[in-house]
Amino acid sequence: MPISYHSPIGVSAWTDLRRSLIDGAVSELRGVPRSKRAGTKTYWYDHFRVGNKTIDRYIGEDTPELRSRLDRQTEIAAAAKQADRERARLMRVLRAEGYLFADVGSGQVVSAMAKAGVFRLGGTIVGTHAFRCYEGELGARIGFDQSATTDDVDIASFERLSLALADTVEPPLTEVFTELRFEPLPTLESGKTWRWQRSNRQTPVEFLTPSFEEDEVIRDLPELGINAQSLHFLNYLIADPIRVPFMYRSGVLVQIPRPERFAIHKLIVADRRQDGPDALKAQKDRAQAAFLIAVLSETRPDDLIEAYNTALGSGPAWKKRILASLERMPATAEFLQS
Repeated sequence: MPISYHSPIGVSAWTDLRRSLIDGAVSELRGVPRSKRAGTKTYWYDHFRVGNKTIDRYIGEDTPELRSRLDRQTEIAAAAKQADRERARLMRVLRAEGYLFADVGSGQVVSAMAKAGVFRLGGTIVGTHAFRCYEGELGARIGFDQSATTDDVDIASFERLSLALADTVEPPLTEVFTELRFEPLPTLESGKTWRWQRSNRQTPVEFLTPSFEEDEVIRDLPELGINAQSLHFLNYLIADPIRVPFMYRSGVLVQIPRPERFAIHKLIVADRRQDGPDALKAQKDRAQAAFLIAVLSETRPDDLIEAYNTALGSGPAWKKRILASLERMPATAEFLQS
């Protein structure tokens, strides 16, 4: 099936929306930005006082892009009100251009988590909600079919990131979920909650983290104040995520995996699910991987091949899973062999 791309008007509006949301992330600083070094990385914090207490609120990892925005913080803050109106206008343009928008339930919970600081502190949306965001990132029309339909919200984060950032969400996510009428779902480990769901059984939320051990156990995410199910192969997916608009109201700034890593990871996940109770989900995984690989082979072939080779070289289990999925997807395999 030929790929259909959005018009230059839509691509420009999405790009402007992303830029505005990223600028807005530094428009509400309460104090003076300052940097801290942890290991080999440098992180920026908003340093301010509340009464007799000194607060360091995490802003982001040091990059030339972030430093430029911090230098322009006064200018950005002065234009904040106009920016809100401009984002609303851009969303109207994107709606008219046919971009996929989030349903109300998913939009409410993602927006609430963004306000609490989940994505600022390293949380990354994975799963189908991330897939839908690639429509803007790649400029390719996904369309509204089963491969893009979900009300699940899956959030992944590195456990070790908590030690480096030394910051937490505010308010705690347990309060956020209670306010939105979410209930914790029972797990096999007493006192460990990594899945939440609205009382009407809609919009389930799951928290995940990479497993670097033999077992996939429930672990803590201290910066999010929540537990998470650990999974193998997830470290590859959420390494070096990107910030994009989540299509709800005037846009919500979130993190998602890089599209090339998402595509290759879906090949791995599809094979893991193939012979289990989630076999139907494996078909969806392959459909998403096939779409992204086809688009990336046209728009970002070097990134795609690099991500593919990185995964193949990560170990025999990785290679076995990927090649098993590609055996079922001969047309997709050709993109990766050309």
